Amino acid sequence: MRYIELDTPALLIDRERLTKNLKDMQSYADAHGVALRPHTKTHKCPEIAKMQLAAGACGIAVAKVGEAEVMAEAGLNDLFIANEIVGEAKLRRIAALAKRGVKLAFGVDTPCQVTAAESVFAQEGVSVPVLVEIEVGENRSGVIEEADFLALLDTIRACPHVPFGGIFSHDGNSYSAPDLDALRALSEGAQRRTLHFAQLAAQHGMPCQTVSYGATPTFMNHVDILPGITELRPGTYALMDASQGHAIGTPDRCAATVLATVISRPTAERTILDVGAKGLTMQSRTEGICATPGKGTLYDRPETHIAKVFDEHAIIHDPAFRDSVAVGDKVRIIPVHICPVCNLYERAYLISGDEVVQELDIAARGKLQ
Repeated sequence: MRYIELDTPALLIDRERLTKNLKDMQSYADAHGVALRPHTKTHKCPEIAKMQLAAGACGIAVAKVGEAEVMAEAGLNDLFIANEIVGEAKLRRIAALAKRGVKLAFGVDTPCQVTAAESVFAQEGVSVPVLVEIEVGENRSGVIEEADFLALLDTIRACPHVPFGGIFSHDGNSYSAPDLDALRALSEGAQRRTLHFAQLAAQHGMPCQTVSYGATPTFMNHVDILPGITELRPGTYALMDASQGHAIGTPDRCAATVLATVISRPTAERTILDVGAKGLTMQSRTEGICATPGKGTLYDRPETHIAKVFDEHAIIHDPAFRDSVAVGDKVRIIPVHICPVCNLYERAYLISGDEVVQELDIAARGKLQ
């Protein structure tokens, strides 16, 4: 069927753009001699994860234990939970995955996380590696001080069921870099800080098997990867979004759009669509190379954006657009940030040209625990 026949709102994924995005990122990793471990929290879809593996990825990253369970159930068995895991319930679920033969690891940044895991894994009779997160400027989680890092390594060394796998970092502050020169400088600084902690670990008698680094804006702009980084961990690159399009200077790589219907034209300049915060989110990007006006951009009219969203309505203020559409017409929206948007849909429709070629189950949507 033609995608225009779908009921709305509907999440569309352009097959050709998706395929190119996967191929190009894999080629970028290959050219630098590093592994690619895509972060699947973006699409939450096992079928797309399998496409990434088929393109050459070494495994996948997830954000939550629930996502890991979904991906493992779909046959993906090399998983890194790129997040700190806290709580006995989650640790026992990780142990259950390990008992099934799933190869996995997870993040830590505090000794108590390690000792809690050791207690559970010793009871369950499993060993699961951990990677220590290094804070590199995002001001989120991760080890900051060298002394704390070494103390954490000592805790890991004392816990035989929680072996040390390496370190990981995420330069999420790259999204707000003011320009490409600043982006490159920020990336180099983040990589050098990550590698410094890898060197500290080696000097402490605990060499890193994995030194994993993200994120999408740096890689889409082809920054140099420094020797010693072993793995890249981007997520958004697969589908892209309006903010990432701004970061690379073109929307032509944006594979995901939301199909919506014009339901009202109440004034000479206002148009209302049948998708709102529950289908687009209310996220915005207001700083740096990813700065994007509004809550989404129209696919065929990049100068036109969603000015405001209510729960179930999107508002466009544009007289020319209002005059070009009728009630009942359908339009495609490039979301500002695709990751939370995918979490709102049960399925996506893979399209080629005007045709729907496959229905994709977003099986990990809602897996927040």
